[in-house]
Amino acid sequence: MSEDASTEPSDETVVRTAAEAAEDVVFSRFDRSEVDDLDVTVAFEDDTLEVDVYLDAPEGRADTERVADDAALAARSAVDDLFSG
Repeated sequence: MSEDASTEPSDETVVRTAAEAAEDVVFSRFDRSEVDDLDVTVAFEDDTLEVDVYLDAPEGRADTERVADDAALAARSAVDDLFSG
């Protein structure tokens, strides 16, 4: 990461970007009506990103564990893009 902190995104921007990317993946694969519970937890401290996605969609046709994993990966990728852009 750059040593110039003024050009880096704020922690709030990082968290928001990650959460939005994760939710976008989930809702691109499930209708909102199929999702009983979605919990996206994002922490960004000391330049370390942690993303956990819990998804409960028993009526959905997609594999919820796979979608949750893909959502977490998308969140990390979105944050990588944020820092490289």
